[in-house]
Amino acid sequence: MDLQLKDKTALVTGASRGIGLATVERLVEEGVRVVAAARTETPDLQRTGAHVVPVDLTDPDGPERLVAAARQELGELDLLVNNVGGGEGDATAGFLGVDDQMWQQIFGLNFFATVKTTRAAMPSLIRRRGAVVNVSSSGARIPSGGPVAYTTAKAALTALGKALAEEFGPQGVRVNTVSPGPVRTALWEHPESYGGQLAAKLGVPHDQLLAALPAQSGMLTGRLIEAGEVADLIVQLCSPRAGSITGADQLIDGGLVKSA
Repeated sequence: MDLQLKDKTALVTGASRGIGLATVERLVEEGVRVVAAARTETPDLQRTGAHVVPVDLTDPDGPERLVAAARQELGELDLLVNNVGGGEGDATAGFLGVDDQMWQQIFGLNFFATVKTTRAAMPSLIRRRGAVVNVSSSGARIPSGGPVAYTTAKAALTALGKALAEEFGPQGVRVNTVSPGPVRTALWEHPESYGGQLAAKLGVPHDQLLAALPAQSGMLTGRLIEAGEVADLIVQLCSPRAGSITGADQLIDGGLVKSA
């Protein structure tokens, strides 16, 4: 199927690995001209052929500098994929273990980076009648299933997508959210990230935790989600063929969330 994306322009954040990297790859395959933003310019990201902008989006002026660089490289923006996010510190800490600084760091990365990037890009997106896709988490719907600051920030991000769709829909901009369940990325697989921290806290081998995770979390597919599957959904929502989909929160969780 032709997704009608050839020669469009896109800005993708959090692009160095996982979902972000897979999204850049898919967009480039569709003929999109892409600016990829990441703290670190990795060899895998360089190989995509995208124009890479190294940036820390938690810096106060990071988002504005990024959008300015993207506009200089691409001209007007058709698409914005806000994928930047992740955890900081001890991701297994409960509510009383998360201090003010950690709340600010988590919200800075998972919520305010998207707020600021979208605000900077929106005038261009309005002119192009473009599309925005924000990457949230199934944890936004079941906050007890993950780190409290992270899932709360993602819930705010999901709400933001609804509000932006309502405000800017009449001006031709579609805004949607994609909410993955557990994805086979460094967040789960790296021993020092959330998956490794959780395994250590539970006193089980890391590989054993990952093997049991789909069944124990209620995923009906029996496996973790692949980053490429999430990227495919993101790219479909970017496509003009999804022109009547806006204000949606699309789960891709292997059946983890049981509510309608």
